[in-house]
Amino acid sequence: MKFGSIASIEYHYTVQSLFLKFLFNGIGALPLAAAQAIGAFLGVFAFLVSSHYRKLFKAHYLAVMAKEQLPVKLWSAAAGSGMLFADSLWAWKNPKKALDLVEVLNFDTVVSAFNEGHGMLMLTPHIGCFEVIPRIIARHYPATILYRPARQEWLNEIVESGRNYPNLHFVPTNLHGVRQMTRALTRGEAIGILPDQVPSGGEGIWSPFFGRLAYTTTLPGRLANRHQTPVVMFTATRKKWGTGWLMQAKRIEPFSQDPQIAAQELNLAIENAILRAPEQFLWAYNRYKHPTGAELPPQE
Repeated sequence: MKFGSIASIEYHYTVQSLFLKFLFNGIGALPLAAAQAIGAFLGVFAFLVSSHYRKLFKAHYLAVMAKEQLPVKLWSAAAGSGMLFADSLWAWKNPKKALDLVEVLNFDTVVSAFNEGHGMLMLTPHIGCFEVIPRIIARHYPATILYRPARQEWLNEIVESGRNYPNLHFVPTNLHGVRQMTRALTRGEAIGILPDQVPSGGEGIWSPFFGRLAYTTTLPGRLANRHQTPVVMFTATRKKWGTGWLMQAKRIEPFSQDPQIAAQELNLAIENAILRAPEQFLWAYNRYKHPTGAELPPQE
């Protein structure tokens, strides 16, 4: 490739990065209702202009709505995916305002879990404004959160600066990060995992998710069973336009010692959480992909 071509690509990437940085920072500076309106527009826009995005979205969303015999609200779901990102950006830029807009139900579930003395495992799927959940917990207890760094350095800068918050510690999805989470549980603290993310090859097993095999993390079951740690599923669903979120906590029964059964139990818990507000879930995420290094899925 010629130098001019390389320079052109680098220039295009720089301009695109600066534009997206400006957009992300701009959304955080708006009132919540305006930020959510822009998010809804961008969600619908992405659905309309990207055939790849639309194909993934429709395949996942429509299949689940048919399986669960729920009404199809395709445009609401498309808008909701965009609002999910807008909610996160707004919460990062306005931490105090965001937490003041969170209505917390059944926090006694959290207190009861910590009183057992083995820490707590937070499960927070990509629903609504899941980013506010660790901060609510961190107001009362130290928390270590597992996250997967973005490939783009500029995006990592935004995410890491936005997630910076007292009493919260973020660790990457590698052996070092898992060790830090283990130490946090030993200290009786909280740890957090996004359970609906596809793990790297060799770190999961194939298990049904809404009736279709999905490569599923085994980490929650392993950590919880090793430390007798209470597991709590959290959601923070969007309330009326611009008014904030409703955070709920639901204690999950201990995972089976059998990894295959534990993965099924985990996926069922995620399904139940999604069905509380299906139009607020991130349907365009490729939950059924085959990660590099993973064994082939068995015949369904």
